[in-house]
Amino acid sequence: MTTTSALVLFSGGQDSAACLGWALQRFDQVETIGFAYRQRHSVELQCRSVFLAKLRDGFPDWAAKLGDDYLLDLGVLGEVSETALTREQEIGFAESGLPSTFVPGRNLVFLTFAGAVAYRRGLGALVGGMCETDFSGYPDCRRDTINAVSNALTLGLDRPTPIETPLMYLDKAQTWELADKLGGSKLVDLIVEDTHTCYLGDRKHRHAWGYGCGACPACDLRARGWEKWRAGR
Repeated sequence: MTTTSALVLFSGGQDSAACLGWALQRFDQVETIGFAYRQRHSVELQCRSVFLAKLRDGFPDWAAKLGDDYLLDLGVLGEVSETALTREQEIGFAESGLPSTFVPGRNLVFLTFAGAVAYRRGLGALVGGMCETDFSGYPDCRRDTINAVSNALTLGLDRPTPIETPLMYLDKAQTWELADKLGGSKLVDLIVEDTHTCYLGDRKHRHAWGYGCGACPACDLRARGWEKWRAGR
């Protein structure tokens, strides 16, 4: 294991793209991993490869650090999750009070598989875009949850398995600001054009902040963050 290396959970969305830039600024070796879990917005998986290719072309210093990408089939997660992210359901709130987009155990599963791949590859840290500032109330995005998973992986793999979450206490405006600081307008433009956040998988409607339906919670957060960031510049 090298402490100067990381495996980034890269979904193809805005948050994980910012995290990838953050990791490439801090680690000497970076690899990426994504998951296909029969998500309704599976178009994000197509965005992943496009974004990575353009990142390599546009940022040669980062390209020298950026290694292999892995896409794991976790369709079983979609099979056991009757949510608005894995079924054609209306987005709303469940009886629990959580949004219907909450996929139970998703981040726990993702981090466990990422930990196994990092172990096999000899990579040090895991990096994820979990956030408890601008989020939908998902309990597996909280810092306490991430710390617990990190401890479990450290014990279960018998090696330190830190999980870095650079966006944990940032709102969406600060996430746009972070991308700008990391890679300037070139990275911001790449995130706008070639990442996907919309829960409905809409790539037909183009807004200043990127593609999406403009109405779902993910689009709303991204749009409001963009407007706040632009207004404060």
